[in-house]
Amino acid sequence: MLQGAPWLLAHRSMLKPNQPMKVSLYGHDYALWQDKNGQINCLPNVCPHMGAMLSEGWCVSQTDGSSTIACPFHALEFDHTGCTTLPGSQKRTLPQMQPLELIIQNDFIWSYGGYEPKIPVPNVLNEISENYEFIGHIADTSVETDLLTMLLNMHDYNHQNGTHRPLFKIQEVQFKSFIDNGHHSHAFYDMPIAPTGLWEKLKQPDLMVLPPILKAHLENYFPSLVIFHGDVPMAKIAQVHLFIPESKTHTRTYVLMYGIPKNPVFNLFKKTALKMAKVVVEQDADILSKIYPNTPQKIKLNNEVGMDWVRRNFESFPEIAEPNLSK
Repeated sequence: MLQGAPWLLAHRSMLKPNQPMKVSLYGHDYALWQDKNGQINCLPNVCPHMGAMLSEGWCVSQTDGSSTIACPFHALEFDHTGCTTLPGSQKRTLPQMQPLELIIQNDFIWSYGGYEPKIPVPNVLNEISENYEFIGHIADTSVETDLLTMLLNMHDYNHQNGTHRPLFKIQEVQFKSFIDNGHHSHAFYDMPIAPTGLWEKLKQPDLMVLPPILKAHLENYFPSLVIFHGDVPMAKIAQVHLFIPESKTHTRTYVLMYGIPKNPVFNLFKKTALKMAKVVVEQDADILSKIYPNTPQKIKLNNEVGMDWVRRNFESFPEIAEPNLSK
């Protein structure tokens, strides 16, 4: 599961103050919460008393603005260090849990899952947040598939006119180029949209915002994120897809959406953009549940260079695979 890679557990907007959120990484569950001061804490999700899930409990605010997390079974409260005060004796214990080390960059909550870092946290999201307006997050989903299969699907550019045909009416994928810079790559391709009449657009209003040809630019940072750079009449979009190996058999994915408005109707477009991203994730999750894993690939299509990039980096991690530029 590529131990030593950084994973974006959450965006700060996903954490409501003093409401625990369950996250999973490398086969371990954690309770993540933010106090009123904005401090973000993360403990193993199991109470050391009798094993209850802390994420099913609640947070208790302290006078200084910090908060503890309370076990839903016996209401034991644990601070961010994993210490609790025993009822009756009022004795404060030593830390009973090892907090998960987090790397907080602006609104981004990264973690190496307790492993030694082998590749750096990419700076691209900080750059996007400085230049784009944050629209929101959507489609936080745990998919029953391993990380490699998930990434191969995301970098399979030929699946756009199959899996996503119902949403975008894509007729074909016209692949342009792939730029391989090790753990950082770019893919460029065009996707002509099938002509639709007024009645069909009225039944599916999302089609009204699509240009005749979808020009895709995917910017990829192995292994945890794919950024779709889109340009539509109303806005310039950066749609960020995140991936987290929850376990050997489950991979979590979600989307962060950013935009640069071009005209005032952009505000009306925000919900449509989020809705489309949600459907994309749902369609990908659905198809991943309908394939037989480990099937020998007897047919190779053109333009599988993105999938090859994923396989090479998986095999060589953390070393950088030999670049295969613009093939």
